[in-house]
Amino acid sequence: MTTVAECSTNEEAMVLQSLLGDCGLTAFLPDDMGVMYKGPGPVIRVQVADEDAETALSILRDRPAQ
Repeated sequence: MTTVAECSTNEEAMVLQSLLGDCGLTAFLPDDMGVMYKGPGPVIRVQVADEDAETALSILRDRPAQ
């Protein structure tokens, strides 16, 4: 698994998971039940299969600003 994003809220992570799903990729939130702390706050990782990482990063990079 490859981490393609780190989010500060579950909601943000679920939006990215949904976006990737809409593009045909399966994304996982391994920290959904137990938040990981990194630096000043919580981190929820968005992960995809290693072979989908480049595509997922491209999708996330090209998404419209929120």
